[in-house]
Amino acid sequence: MEVLKIRGGNPLRGSITVSGAKNAALPIFAATLLTDEECIIENVPDLSDVRYMAEILQCLGAHVAREGVHGWVFKAENLVSRAPYELVRKMRASVCLMGPLVGRLRQADVSLPGGCVIGPRPIDLHLKGLSKLNCDINISNGYVHIDGRSMRGGDLFLGGRHGPTVTGTANLLMAAVLAPGCTRIESAACEPEIVDLCGMLNAMGANISGVGSHHLTVEGVEKLHGCRYRIISDRIEAGTFLLAGAITGGDLTVSGVRTNHLSALLDKMEEADIETEIIGENSIRVIGAGQRRPVDLITLPHPAFPTDLQAQMCALMSLTPGLSILTEKIYPNRFMHVPELQRMGADISIEGPSAIIKGKDSLSGAPVMASDLRASAALILAGLAAQGETWIQRIYHIDRGYEHIDERLTELGADIARLPASEMPKEMLVEV
Repeated sequence: MEVLKIRGGNPLRGSITVSGAKNAALPIFAATLLTDEECIIENVPDLSDVRYMAEILQCLGAHVAREGVHGWVFKAENLVSRAPYELVRKMRASVCLMGPLVGRLRQADVSLPGGCVIGPRPIDLHLKGLSKLNCDINISNGYVHIDGRSMRGGDLFLGGRHGPTVTGTANLLMAAVLAPGCTRIESAACEPEIVDLCGMLNAMGANISGVGSHHLTVEGVEKLHGCRYRIISDRIEAGTFLLAGAITGGDLTVSGVRTNHLSALLDKMEEADIETEIIGENSIRVIGAGQRRPVDLITLPHPAFPTDLQAQMCALMSLTPGLSILTEKIYPNRFMHVPELQRMGADISIEGPSAIIKGKDSLSGAPVMASDLRASAALILAGLAAQGETWIQRIYHIDRGYEHIDERLTELGADIARLPASEMPKEMLVEV
């Protein structure tokens, strides 16, 4: 086990280039199963989740190889239709294998995913959509058994309690592209990662229109071919680094971004009186010095403020004078970072779906425990700005979604080190 040791107080300065988008890479990897021809995926982040998805595809029969650090080559000539529990349980995103398996093989046996620390994430809309595509579905012994031999296009509605389902939209798109006839998807997710998946599928010969909207039309084709495809940059990583520059009072340029993917964040940073500057087509500069103002925000599906930046904004507002209210409308339990920020001195109370934050002048370093990927990022941001030393345990979470984050922050002036857990003071160490 490893930990991060952070000594706060150093403003981040310089320039950093954003990695490829993890949340685009995972369904795009799954999409390579839709053809028996070679697919080459570029700009893939070097992350544990990505490597694990590649391992799952190998176990399903695909040939998988690396092409440099950020490229992967897939050729899925001989597939099996069963994704067992020992694979799926380790990464919930692997549930998006249902769509390509039933699309390509006309059958799939996929283990139900386990629970999620940030709240319920049911797959009922996935299964409802597959049934609308005339698939027979049976659930038994913890597996979803899908018979797609009579699959055909249909009309789907994917609106859920917390908005359109992103993974469900990806799953059903991948099933529909090889289904005979026309599929119309209403209330589809329109996140940039779904747009990127549509780009990949169309590059393979699919016929998807309405891309980027809540209304997608898919004309089924008989066969898809291979392609070379470059995935988009990671908007959440970009937002995390912008907030890191702001919380440390730094002067940081984040490059390789798609600025239109960050409109909601940039709007809230402007509301908070944080100076930002868009440079050219793909860079944003943040100057964190100066007095910030509190904000009131609600997480909602794209293009609204993303739930994946709520925890990081929570850390920033903990050091912003005044009263901020952050309301979480996507995942009801996504405040598990709050008790850890409180250990560092943050004044936060939870009232229903909202975090009420009374900003303070300073936080103090403390031993803290990461509970999930974005909570990890929030704790790193707080540690970078806190007085004294912060020790973060369970950092395997951060490696799921941020490529070599400790090394990259060090290059920007942060005092951060990845150490064996044995170097952490014993009185701080908690068994995990």
